[in-house]
Amino acid sequence: MQIPFWPVLLSLLEKLNGQIVLVILVMFLLIVDLLRKRRPRNFPPGPQLFPLVGTFVDFKRPLHLALQKLTPQYGNIFSVQFGSLTFVVVNGYQMVREALVHQAEIFADRPNIPLLQEIFKGLISSNGHIWRQQRKFALSTLKSISVSFEEKVQEESRYLVEIIEEEKGQPFDPHYKINSAVSNIICSITFGSRFDYHDSRFQELLHSLAETLLLIGSFWGQLYNAFPLVMRWLPGPFRKIFRHWEKLKCFVKEVIAKHKEELSLAESGDYIDWEPATQSPRNEERRPRMPFLSLSIEKVHLEIDSVIGQSRQPAMDDKENMPYTSAVLSEVLRMGNIVPLGVPRMSTSDTTLAGFHLPKGTTLMTSLTSIMFDKTVWETPDTFNPEHFLENGQYRKREAFLPFSAGKRACPGEQLARTELFIFFTALLQRFTFEAPVHAELTFDFTLSLTRCPKPFQIRALPRC
Repeated sequence: MQIPFWPVLLSLLEKLNGQIVLVILVMFLLIVDLLRKRRPRNFPPGPQLFPLVGTFVDFKRPLHLALQKLTPQYGNIFSVQFGSLTFVVVNGYQMVREALVHQAEIFADRPNIPLLQEIFKGLISSNGHIWRQQRKFALSTLKSISVSFEEKVQEESRYLVEIIEEEKGQPFDPHYKINSAVSNIICSITFGSRFDYHDSRFQELLHSLAETLLLIGSFWGQLYNAFPLVMRWLPGPFRKIFRHWEKLKCFVKEVIAKHKEELSLAESGDYIDWEPATQSPRNEERRPRMPFLSLSIEKVHLEIDSVIGQSRQPAMDDKENMPYTSAVLSEVLRMGNIVPLGVPRMSTSDTTLAGFHLPKGTTLMTSLTSIMFDKTVWETPDTFNPEHFLENGQYRKREAFLPFSAGKRACPGEQLARTELFIFFTALLQRFTFEAPVHAELTFDFTLSLTRCPKPFQIRALPRC
């Protein structure tokens, strides 16, 4: 005799109360989630995975440091999961080079990270044919107008020196002055004009952008990425990200519209004239880091006085004759560790890395921190030491020095960033001696947004006699 299935099931459910049904449903969903999170065959190992959350890490520590703690146990390649996102973490110069350089074509895509995908819809998150066309256009355009890069940076360095002179040797926070200078270079190249440092709307937008990037890299931003379907409907501090970004886009659109009205074709020469598309400032990724200075500054002063003097502006041609200054700047970038985990890559096809099988669509996180502080590469990795980049008094390149990453998706603004860093740095040290205020101590403390930024600090700029 055959017993009807559905009537029996309904009868059984009627005898159960709501709490028991809820418990059974939750247990079922947890089991399904756990099965879904199982690592594929021959996939890089990693910490135990838990339902819903995935990998537990010490969230009191910055993510790049929390992941570094896993290296002794799991080696230079391991996997972690945060909510719905799975990452393969790669450590050490040889392993990172194997992935980004030797397999550059395979790791040439960006993963679909929810928050970044909703905000950055340009070069940072596009893939395939669209990305190749955008990058080709951007690089060719920047190359075409690169002759004016140096002139724009030199001009802005004069404004930066003037705004710092206004402090008259009193303590001040240099963050937004330097941020304004770097942003003005981007605006000058993109829009054909700059903004006054005292422009209230410009400063408001810079503060909004800084808060946006801080929130993206915060716990709330990571929570949104892990559970986008849930977080999209919830209130929270991360909502400011979208408000700030809309404000920024409106500002950029206004500037572009005004620019198109004012400039004729004969007056072209900036990025908009080449491509009338909405651009989003990415200066956080490339902003020169100034607080990591040490007693080496006295030697830099001597080199500036010897090569440049006090009667003219620094130029990029001077760099070849200033090995010590170049070494100091490289060491600033190394210890500054601006993008600790790089920008994630995604595999375009199945591949093998260190003997592990990585299916198509695997998201790769490259620990640039593990390279910048590798004890097998750097003589004194935890100490600010320009000698890392000097040999017999001359500047030497280091293979394991990758502040702008490597491969197909390396930072396209590297040339401009290096120009800004050298000219701003030498222009400031040509005019000023920087020191900490009385009873104040400069530290390496930082906050982590999309980039690693120094915490607010005060400094004095004393005119050099």
